[in-house]
This record gives sequence, structure tokens and C-alpha cells, in this order.
Amino acid sequence: MSRAMFEYTKTVLSKVSFDTALFCREVQKAIQRLLPYEIEELKVFIKALILQNPELNQCLIYLKT
Repeated sequence: MSRAMFEYTKTVLSKVSFDTALFCREVQKAIQRLLPYEIEELKVFIKALILQNPELNQCLIYLKT
């Protein structure tokens, strides 16, 4: 079940990556829902998205990178 939530989170983040505020809100929700090792995987995924959309960089503060 949890793995499905991780995949769903990645899908949502990809779809809302056009809006920085919405993206940050979804990152905050993901942090509350996912397991610690999934959050580490999420960091890698978000960093890849940031390469495509540099304005999303401000959302990294929620991940404590």
C-alpha cells in the first residue's frame, strides 16, 4: 500500500510542477504520508524535477536537504 502512495505522490508532483506554491504544498503533504526511506527517494525525484523547472528549488526547504 505504501509503495502505491509513493507512486501516486510522484504522479501528483509531476502534474503540479507548473505551480510552485501548489508543488510546495504537495511536498509538505507527501512528507507527512510517506515512510522515511520513501522520503529519501522522493528527494532524488524532486531534484530531477528541479533540473527541468528551476523555480521549484524553493521547495527543497521542506525536505531538509
